[in-house]
Amino acid sequence: MSENEILIKADPADVFAILTDGWSYGAWVVGASRVRDVDPPWPEPGGKIHHSVGAWPVLINDTTSVLEYEPLSRLRLRVRAWPAGHGEVEFRATTVETGCRLVMFEQATGGPVSLLPAPVQDLFLGARNTETLHRLALLAEHRTS
Repeated sequence: MSENEILIKADPADVFAILTDGWSYGAWVVGASRVRDVDPPWPEPGGKIHHSVGAWPVLINDTTSVLEYEPLSRLRLRVRAWPAGHGEVEFRATTVETGCRLVMFEQATGGPVSLLPAPVQDLFLGARNTETLHRLALLAEHRTS
């Protein structure tokens, strides 16, 4: 399981405003190129984001759905990004003196990436998730400025 952490100079409310805005998904998730639709009850369990992965002209339509949601604290998602596979991602936020500590966990649960040895998966997912968290932080910090 890949684990990444970032300190964001914004309140957890600002961080979760980005995390729970399904239409912003393509702006901060590495690999997601556009959002096609957001189904209610997003961000509640069962809600789904319909997104595309890749770059034009090779776009693959896929989805991300909510498994668990605790406002301002935790969001757990089932992510799909074929042909790479699918997995589960969890975000956990805690308030710190300078803003928000956000930890992202990701585990491949199916598809080709899940067949890689754990250290290789961690290298691939960890690098991607570092950039994902950096993008999320920029958006959340901009909300507070």
